[in-house]
Amino acid sequence: MMNITDPIYHNEDQARQHLETLRWGEDNQNIFCAHCGCTEKVKATKMMSKPSKKNPEPKPVEGYYHCGDCRKRFTVRTNTIYERSHISLHKWVLATQLLCASKKGMSSHQLHRMVGVTYKTAWFMSHRIREAMGITYDEMMGGEGENVQADETYFGQKDVIVKRTKYGRPSHSSKMSVVSLVNKGKARTFHVDTANIETIKDLLNKNVSKASELHTDESRLYTQVGQEFAEHKTVKHSAGEFVRDGAHVNNAENYFSVFKRGMRGVYQKCSERHLQRYLNEFDFRYNTRELDDFSRSIQAHKQAEGKRLTYKRVKEKV
Repeated sequence: MMNITDPIYHNEDQARQHLETLRWGEDNQNIFCAHCGCTEKVKATKMMSKPSKKNPEPKPVEGYYHCGDCRKRFTVRTNTIYERSHISLHKWVLATQLLCASKKGMSSHQLHRMVGVTYKTAWFMSHRIREAMGITYDEMMGGEGENVQADETYFGQKDVIVKRTKYGRPSHSSKMSVVSLVNKGKARTFHVDTANIETIKDLLNKNVSKASELHTDESRLYTQVGQEFAEHKTVKHSAGEFVRDGAHVNNAENYFSVFKRGMRGVYQKCSERHLQRYLNEFDFRYNTRELDDFSRSIQAHKQAEGKRLTYKRVKEKV
């Protein structure tokens, strides 16, 4: 369980040792080079801090290692979302804990007040933590004797509004489209440009085993592709039907309810180009809901390895 007084949230050395233990085991027993993967020629090396106005005298800095194979230095930050960040590690650990423990998310404004960083820094941190929460799926969902729920929802507005209804409200084509797949209590959620037959079919083919039983609502998006699965069962929401012959999409609907409350009540405004990372965050918390908050944050730290998120400014052509 989380203990907010734990030194890993306030002391830099304790936070560094915490992350080193998660990455390389107790006392760095399984340490390896973050550049080349070498395990035999790695040893701790001494480094001195650079003189500054605040600290004119150089001081020894802990946490640096040298690889005798590729002859490069590295730290626990190297090849993670924390790399080349000037933010203290104990603030990264605290920010990750807060995002993992908040069921509907935590805004960057709230994060900057609680962690003690600027709003821009909090925004920088939260997006990188969401990047760590994302997973590349290699295996298919479902299988013989299993069912997979598929459902879509629409919310907010696209970055570029294409169409409105005759009453002036955004139509589905003007809202951001989200498709969620749920199997055995685990969700995979995707942002798609447009939820149509082609995109739905592509998602299902890439993520769901054809031996599965597909459960959907009465949407025509699933009629054609549903024929490719072992069985396709539907419920008719427009008639007030939510369960038929054991088939339903209630788990997907429950996921969307938490997601929309978070997006409307906490984040309030989300750019379409960042939406998938927010979905990664809600997927991560949903799929690890059986863990306690501290164990969930440990999982997020472990997933931070091998991921980077950088932004480049692109000048518009005049």
